[in-house]
Amino acid sequence: MAEENQQTNLPEEQGEQTFVLPRGSMDYVFGSITAARKTWPEVVGLTAEEAETKIKGEMPEVQVHLIPPGSFFTLEYNPQRVRLYVDSSGKVTEAPQIG
Repeated sequence: MAEENQQTNLPEEQGEQTFVLPRGSMDYVFGSITAARKTWPEVVGLTAEEAETKIKGEMPEVQVHLIPPGSFFTLEYNPQRVRLYVDSSGKVTEAPQIG
């Protein structure tokens, strides 16, 4: 049964705890621990640059995509992406989220 699980260690600053990821989980497939944080409602009203700085400060591995009003974009889910929906003045209008 041990070979059916993958173990992932947390960074040193969080301690030496170990998580066991079930073989069928998306974390096992992608080889990472899903972020505890999935949305940033506190950045609504900030400029896109300020919002991106805050998000990248918490999750440097994500790609931040700017979505101006009326833009087209794909609907597929990407756990390494955060979309910033902005108005014509560059302010965030919706709570950004993973996907």
